[in-house]
Amino acid sequence: MKTSELINSALDWAVAKCEGKEKNWGKSSDIPYDYFTGHKYSTDWSQGGPIIDRERISVGDQTHIEGQPEHSAWYATNRKGAYGLASTPLIAAMRCYVASKLGEDVSIPEELK
Repeated sequence: MKTSELINSALDWAVAKCEGKEKNWGKSSDIPYDYFTGHKYSTDWSQGGPIIDRERISVGDQTHIEGQPEHSAWYATNRKGAYGLASTPLIAAMRCYVASKLGEDVSIPEELK
């Protein structure tokens, strides 16, 4: 899956993989895939924020840039040249982080696609 398209549990799983925590994820037929860990890096600033600080990810608003899609109002970059675009700053930052660690394509478990 393209890193630039990761969202929700798929993005959180990829961040957990970068953090060495993806093996803590579990699955039950009626329970969301991320229930067992509570990893919500892309929606919870208390989880994603420390990664932004540690990895020195810069986040900015690109709504003023002509020609940018409206759903990509935020961008994130880091010192390694990775970037992420998204509708929220936290999702953009987590996509940037995943891109810097795993590249532009990530193999995601089928349950998360």
